[in-house]
Amino acid sequence: MSGLLNGIRHLPGYLDRTRQEALVEVIRAVVAEAPLYVPAMPGTGKPMSVRMTNCGPLGWVTDKERGYRYQPTHPATGGPWPEMPKLLLDIWNDVSGYEKPPEACLVNFYSDDARMGLHQDKDEQDLEAPVVSISLGNSCLFRVGGLNRNDRTLSFKLASGDLVVLGGEGRLCFHGVDRIYPATSTLLKNGGRINLTLRRVRP
Repeated sequence: MSGLLNGIRHLPGYLDRTRQEALVEVIRAVVAEAPLYVPAMPGTGKPMSVRMTNCGPLGWVTDKERGYRYQPTHPATGGPWPEMPKLLLDIWNDVSGYEKPPEACLVNFYSDDARMGLHQDKDEQDLEAPVVSISLGNSCLFRVGGLNRNDRTLSFKLASGDLVVLGGEGRLCFHGVDRIYPATSTLLKNGGRINLTLRRVRP
């Protein structure tokens, strides 16, 4: 897609319906062990509009007091995050072009009125590794910019089964979700959108 920084790839329809359904079942098992919770913004403590959890050795969390970080335990249960499912490792190995495995998979659940402001994924120590993003459920309008918040942005729809890889020059691009399009997928019986982001944290 023209206009994107080098290293940003959109892979529409990467997962067919059967693989999407299998991945949803895998994520249900993750959520059963590590329940979705509402994260809070650093400093203000304002709740985010998404609910989240993680799987893998590390999980990305945020709260009012300590801000953005990775940690090995769930902030509400205190238990370790569930293991990274093989299905996610297979996707990473197929599209990342990176020899080391991901250490965190952030699971974000968007209700139909949720959104995500422009931000960079920069809490990782290893910025050579890409971020691999997987969309499941209702479509969204995904916004991508440059390396500065005020750079020109472009938006495109992400449908269920689409992947986005943020790597190379585009690894630290600003990006966000402007809106969810209700009733655009029948994958999730109660609607909404699941976004999975695979990250390598440590060099």
